Amino acid sequence: MRLECAIAFMNRTPLLFLNVLIIATCGLVYELVAGALASYVLGDSVTQFSVCIGVYLFAMGVGAWLSKFIDRGLARAFVEVELAVALLGGFSAPLLFLSFAHLSFFHVVLYGTVFGIGVLVGLELPLLMRILQSHLEFKDLVARVLTFDYVGALAASLLFPIFLVPSLGLVRTSLLFGVLNGAVGLWGTYLLQPMIDGGLVFVRARAVFVLTLLAVAMIKADWFTTWAEDRIYTHPVVYAETSPYQRIVLTRGAGSFELYLDGNLQFSSRDEYRYHEALVHPAMLAAKTPRRVLVLGGGDGLAVREILRYDEVESITLVDLDPAMTDLSENFPPLAELNGHALEDPRVKIINQDAMIWLETVQEQFDAAIVDFPDPNDYALGKLYTRRFYRLLAARLADDGAVTVQCTSPFLSRASYWCIVRTLESAGFTAKPYHASVPVFGVWGFVVARKQPFAPPQGVPPGLRYLNDETLAAMFHFPADLAPVPTEINRLDNQALVHYYEHDLGRPD
Repeated sequence: MRLECAIAFMNRTPLLFLNVLIIATCGLVYELVAGALASYVLGDSVTQFSVCIGVYLFAMGVGAWLSKFIDRGLARAFVEVELAVALLGGFSAPLLFLSFAHLSFFHVVLYGTVFGIGVLVGLELPLLMRILQSHLEFKDLVARVLTFDYVGALAASLLFPIFLVPSLGLVRTSLLFGVLNGAVGLWGTYLLQPMIDGGLVFVRARAVFVLTLLAVAMIKADWFTTWAEDRIYTHPVVYAETSPYQRIVLTRGAGSFELYLDGNLQFSSRDEYRYHEALVHPAMLAAKTPRRVLVLGGGDGLAVREILRYDEVESITLVDLDPAMTDLSENFPPLAELNGHALEDPRVKIINQDAMIWLETVQEQFDAAIVDFPDPNDYALGKLYTRRFYRLLAARLADDGAVTVQCTSPFLSRASYWCIVRTLESAGFTAKPYHASVPVFGVWGFVVARKQPFAPPQGVPPGLRYLNDETLAAMFHFPADLAPVPTEINRLDNQALVHYYEHDLGRPD
């Protein structure tokens, strides 16, 4: 009888290596979910992902060390750990969402959850290796386990950004992989049955209960995400969409609505006209004859609305990476009303492509350019503020053309602001920095630049709500607390701007 059980177990060995693949994939997905959620609700994505990865890897080492204290019932311990990972990992995203909305010690919950998942994942593989060690040579055992482990990590790193988050969202992704871990636990009661002594019915019943709990949570995931986001944002969420590139959320309060990208406020309809008038008109005035205009970012259409005030404009090329942003006016009618249906104008051409790649390939020349990217809070955005990027932009700008760039707040992120100005100058531009007061943001910074020396722009067109000639002239004067500070040039190989931005906004004062 013992011989028959051993033979049956040997026949199931390849399936146990499939478990290794699933375990590795699930473990890394949980860590990625935690890192993404942390950057989503806290910002500072580079730091959040880095710390989460470090804590997770350290915790796996702790789990591996703890595995040596399990001397008996290895198969049962493996199944129990799987069910624990299924619960903690599967419910990690809902737990973190709720914690951020209701607890002041969110960081403790975040890193505690990452640590707990890491310890459990660190326990899994040593237990499985010890279960298999009597049936395989050591060199084959280590080679196979590590191979499947690394393949699983690759699968998770590819699936997470390409398929899982865009299609399922963070909450449903964590719950789905909790289901996978729970299924591995239930499956393990059959694969390892010869090594589990008694009590199988109770273990399987618990596994079924865990799977049912996770399945019900998956069905309610959309409701939960909306409910949790309502508690994160000041006003109720009225529209939400997860694109392959970002989480888009619109909230509505009394008489206004707000746009958030990955948890970061982009504008409020109450005062966005101040921001967009300050962003667009200095470049249009400095360009003198802006017939062909380029807009980089600005998929909400609000900058395009301001550009269309000029009768001489013949064409506007809007380059925004995310189709979900350039389609947002169609899906959320109040935005179309706010931008005056600007994106429907026949002069507007929309291109959904990475702006840097697009600039490297296009040959067209433009009289004016408006650069309206989100703040440089990660390296993907930081590259759009580098000297390399501005040199590409200069090549596409007519000799008498002008460009304006949003540059973050010179008050809240002073070094970041002046880094952008200095980087533009290093790319061959003559830059004239200026700032405007936008109530929801405070003091906000911009820069207008040309390839030749020029005087500050004048002659504000009539009909604007914020800008006039006096206001425009005043924006180019900086008080002492906004004055220039020395900074490095932002290059692709140093991404100095991202570090300045993290430091400035991470200060306790």
